[in-house]
Amino acid sequence: MRELPSGDDVTIVRPGPPSEDVYGNDVPGAPTEIPVHGCALAPRDGTGAGANELLQARDTVIVGLTLYAPYGTDIRATDQVRVAGELYEVDGQPGAFRSPFTSSTGPVVVALELVTG
Repeated sequence: MRELPSGDDVTIVRPGPPSEDVYGNDVPGAPTEIPVHGCALAPRDGTGAGANELLQARDTVIVGLTLYAPYGTDIRATDQVRVAGELYEVDGQPGAFRSPFTSSTGPVVVALELVTG
């Protein structure tokens, strides 16, 4: 998948390498922000694997977003993603597909969960 011409722009927020303070404690490094253009976003509901079984007879509950980023986007399980000013955690491992027959590629698919508290 290439950039979508009318797609959304998101920002990957990658934690910086830790350093040590004067007492030898790890201190998080400054995060790096990586813009990604031409993405698609879709609501992710709570009806998938691991969802609360009490939701069966209720309305769908949105638990986050699914991000479809251009193939080759470097996104990691430890990253966060800023979407329209809101910060989301990457939920699980991002996935991507390249056909071994045609070399065609699909998007990098990432489950996102809104950061709260």
